[in-house]
Amino acid sequence: QVQLVESGGGLVQAGGSLRLSCAASGRTFANYAMGWFRQVSGKEREFVAHISMSASNIYYADSVKGRFTISRDNAKKTVYLLMNSLKREDTAVYYCAAALSSGPYYYMARSYTYWGQGTQVTISS
Repeated sequence: QVQLVESGGGLVQAGGSLRLSCAASGRTFANYAMGWFRQVSGKEREFVAHISMSASNIYYADSVKGRFTISRDNAKKTVYLLMNSLKREDTAVYYCAAALSSGPYYYMARSYTYWGQGTQVTISS
């Protein structure tokens, strides 16, 4: 079992930066692949980024590639999402998630077992 808590969301202007954090409970954080998703009210949850257990495999959605960076600190049991060059269309609730293993379906929400509560990110134009 793992509990995830996101933080770091807020209101920033377009072109700015923000770093989200996701703190995990338990002693087995290193055994989970981690992902970030985002969701706008009324729309389906959208894949943002994925990082494997040892950070050897990292994947990004095309919409954020080159702007966002996912990382993890297993000693701190935390996964991060650094968001640069933010755009108005990045506005959403951002969720971190933990998967029991990495695989070809890392971009699908159903591949993840545990989810955080979400943190709001709002980008002004």
